Amino acid sequence: MATPNSLRQLQYLVAIADKLSFTRAAEACFVTQSTLSAGLRELESVLGTRLVERTRQTVLMTPIGLEGATRARIILAATQDLAEAAAVARTPMVGLLRLGVIPTIAPFLLPRTLESLGKRYPRLRLALREDVTASLLARVEAGQLDMALIALPIETGDLLVEPLFDDELWFVGRRHDPRFKAHSLNATRSLTDSLLLLEEGHCLRDHALYACDVSSIHSTESIEATSLLTLVQMVISGLGVAMVPAMALKSGLAKSDQLVSRPMSKPRPKRTIALVTRRSTSRLTELKALAEVILKVSRHSGGAIPGRS
Repeated sequence: MATPNSLRQLQYLVAIADKLSFTRAAEACFVTQSTLSAGLRELESVLGTRLVERTRQTVLMTPIGLEGATRARIILAATQDLAEAAAVARTPMVGLLRLGVIPTIAPFLLPRTLESLGKRYPRLRLALREDVTASLLARVEAGQLDMALIALPIETGDLLVEPLFDDELWFVGRRHDPRFKAHSLNATRSLTDSLLLLEEGHCLRDHALYACDVSSIHSTESIEATSLLTLVQMVISGLGVAMVPAMALKSGLAKSDQLVSRPMSKPRPKRTIALVTRRSTSRLTELKALAEVILKVSRHSGGAIPGRS
């Protein structure tokens, strides 16, 4: 049975599939273009099939080339896990840990988490990436990240999930909005018709729609925010109401004389903060250690939510 002669050939194939450019793929692999081209030709020769269609203007992956790149990512991630297993076995929580975090968690939980990690594990180096959930999950699966901090419910495929704690979702509106006179709110048509959302790709958008028991929002004329900060500013401007996580409110995101925060009536909607990693990872000890730190930080970050009264 024909098999690739080296992992480098698989790296070349993945880089070409990602970049669709031999020049950029060679730069990503830190080799010359001729070295990359030779490696690809050798791989195609071993497999006995064409993986890439190349002209002077375009680079296209053949169907078997696309499948090969997908399988190569899995092989490379597993190989990386094996290499990291040896390093972690020697000394856990030392060296580089690549962590992804979604934007609706990062600014509210990371500062205290990083401070605590620095004190407890001074030899640990964190490489952080903030991105939307789908991108982070793909990077974890491909071995480009060791783990990611996300919010459930979300489809996580075959990844290993470590739930940490629940984070309630609250309505935020203008202080003199008559709909916010009650101490808790129901997802009435009046509220959902004026609900502002984050743009597509943010899981909080889906969580808000699910909490309000609607599949989409039309009345806001497709006005969408790129961040929670922008979303709150849109509420201040009188464009509508928003659903905001409790951790963001406790961090003072909606602290303003113009705003008021209200929980929804029971059962109150929530998202579950969780860590995810590959099932093949060698870094389960570090996953548990990181989870412990995050849980401790979350317990000590309680307090009143501004605008509750």
